Amino acid sequence: MCHAIKRLFCGMGVNPTVYELDQAGDPIAGKEMELALMRLIGASSAAALPVVFVGGKLVGAMDRVMASHINGTLVPLLKDAGALWL
Repeated sequence: MCHAIKRLFCGMGVNPTVYELDQAGDPIAGKEMELALMRLIGASSAAALPVVFVGGKLVGAMDRVMASHINGTLVPLLKDAGALWL
């Protein structure tokens, strides 16, 4: 899922900052972050990850990002955050 989100953003000309929790130097800290993100979005399983923030604002999991892309609200959000110059 993370790969699909990265491809979406890169395909739009956005260079995302990505934190790979499963590749963290400290696996315990990565697991704690994963649990905190799941609580933040109200998810019961890690399947809800990745979680996307744009300009410090929570967008949500992949389903929310894709819905925002489809309904046209993702581009303005990226522009407002300074991540996209179209």
